Amino acid sequence: MVFAMAMSFLGCEDQYKRVGEEKADPVYPQGVAQDYVLRYTETVKALNTQDSSDTRLIAVLRSPVSEDYTNLRFKYRTFPKGLEVKHYDEQGRVSTIVADSAIIYDQTNLVDLRGNVVMETFDGKRLEAEQLYWDRRSEWIFTESRFTLSNPEEGTVLNGRGMDFNRDFTYFNAHKTGGEMLVKED
Repeated sequence: MVFAMAMSFLGCEDQYKRVGEEKADPVYPQGVAQDYVLRYTETVKALNTQDSSDTRLIAVLRSPVSEDYTNLRFKYRTFPKGLEVKHYDEQGRVSTIVADSAIIYDQTNLVDLRGNVVMETFDGKRLEAEQLYWDRRSEWIFTESRFTLSNPEEGTVLNGRGMDFNRDFTYFNAHKTGGEMLVKED
């Protein structure tokens, strides 16, 4: 009986060594930055060779750790310990996005924000979701996860699963929704 038990335990062990194309290559970042801060700026007007001009701050990214995988064929950068993004519009108003982790894909211009994602606009709207995608090229934000959107200006709270909208909330499409709305009595 002991011999049969030993054979059953030893028979379950995987002793196959992976080689060749089926072996996964280890992936290492080409660089790791601590206390990462990146500022995106643009010039107010086009510059000639001799010009100097004022610049406008567009966004500030902050993270405790940034891992740079732009040495790979499909380039990306990870923020495994969280990311905070402050976006400034032309009037200098600030909107903030915070997430537990993030991945920025360079070639597709897609940002994948994960874990307790909170987006607060300059006018007080607050969006909470578990995962949020931001297409930087088309300035489009979307998710298929659960979300809560609060608008104190209108007194509304919208809950749902799945939505997409443009960056300034002028177009908003929510999928499965429910919510609350305050109505004033006359």
